Amino acid sequence: MTAFFSFPTLIYLLAVGAGLFTTALSLPAWRRWCVRAGVVDDPGHRKIHLEPIPLAGGLAVLTGLVVPIAAGLVALRVGLFDAGTVSVLAHGFDRRQLQLIAVVGGALGMVLLGWLDDRYELRPSLKFAGQVLIAFVVAMAGVRITLFVPSIVFSVAVTVLWIVTLTNALNFMDNMNGLCAGLGLIGAFCFGMKSALAGQYLVALLGFLSVGALMGFLPYNFPRATVFLGDAGSHLVGYLLGVLAILPHFYTKENPSALAVLNPLLILAVPLFDLVSVVLIRWKAGRPFYVGDTNHLSHRLVRKGLSQTTAVLVIWLLAAMCGAMAFL
Repeated sequence: MTAFFSFPTLIYLLAVGAGLFTTALSLPAWRRWCVRAGVVDDPGHRKIHLEPIPLAGGLAVLTGLVVPIAAGLVALRVGLFDAGTVSVLAHGFDRRQLQLIAVVGGALGMVLLGWLDDRYELRPSLKFAGQVLIAFVVAMAGVRITLFVPSIVFSVAVTVLWIVTLTNALNFMDNMNGLCAGLGLIGAFCFGMKSALAGQYLVALLGFLSVGALMGFLPYNFPRATVFLGDAGSHLVGYLLGVLAILPHFYTKENPSALAVLNPLLILAVPLFDLVSVVLIRWKAGRPFYVGDTNHLSHRLVRKGLSQTTAVLVIWLLAAMCGAMAFL
């Protein structure tokens, strides 16, 4: 069959477009379902909206990831791509098949966990246990941080800590319209570009697919929100960034500096800073770290006189600048 696409640039653009189109197309259906099922965010304490908002974003973004991945695998088998593209992608998939299955399974698990929290308000300990379990399964499948320490126990422990930390960091930052999704988009783009420049095609495709899926959601959430991510969505965004920070090989023959492993810390500097600062503030005040408040970076910018939209744009800019530093 005649090849329709060249490799790799158009494949990356296809991934963005597929994620965007699938998310945007599925979101209205998920929104109607959430309204019927009562999965909405009601107005109340610390809430900025005056009417119930469906928590459909996470389900739509997940759809924008899973459907294109399944379609892409079918396309590889039926010959929609040229032989060279098939050879490269099939080799990457065969080599990382278990990891990809674990990553997708972990995404499904995080969305389910977050949806249960949206629906039934799980106890913090139960939600944390679910996050740890999902991260542990992903780590055992081979998606692991090593930090040059030849110990599987150490690697699994650090990986679980990292994924759970990022999941909660983005969950914490889902406090203003567009903030969490925008940070996820910026982070996924940076990881996608890093992987693409290093010739790590499969990881780059996952990054750009995440970019597209979040782009398909963002117009529904910023500047005015008709749909929220919910815990299902913020769990998914944080999980994806945690995994995308692990999958690329930052330390390579072309970049043999041990400092290369600091790339994820630069790309994710803003949500990590917000998490650490908020936890410290709550600890000093003698409050549990998991009890929400208005001491996040976004809230502090608003108290300085910025509108909520401007505060979100400023944080996006900070995240983009930190991400750009990783390319230097």
